[in-house]
Amino acid sequence: MVSHEKNIESIKIENPQAKDAIMKVLITPKDGWEGHVMRVVELNEGGYSPRHKHDWPHINYVIRGRGILHIDGVDHKLIAGSFAYVPSNKIHQFKNIGEEKFVFMCIVPEEGHK
Repeated sequence: MVSHEKNIESIKIENPQAKDAIMKVLITPKDGWEGHVMRVVELNEGGYSPRHKHDWPHINYVIRGRGILHIDGVDHKLIAGSFAYVPSNKIHQFKNIGEEKFVFMCIVPEEGHK
């Protein structure tokens, strides 16, 4: 499978704890990657994901922009090229702290994308 993210529909993250956040689902088990989902998340200027925790880990890679990843009480600055592993059951949140979109890849186990 080969494609481009511009061909993927943007899905607004509908959560009262999120602001100006969208997601694009790039690869799922339907595409042949059993057990995992690869997504791209975009946070507009001032945007953020929900502060939450769950039973699965995820892996992130920053594509563009500047942000903060809050993990269990600690804020980590992120720039393009940064990567992170977020363990399961840790409170976490992404925030855009720049003036352009903050864009990052997020890979989760299949149960993390329902």
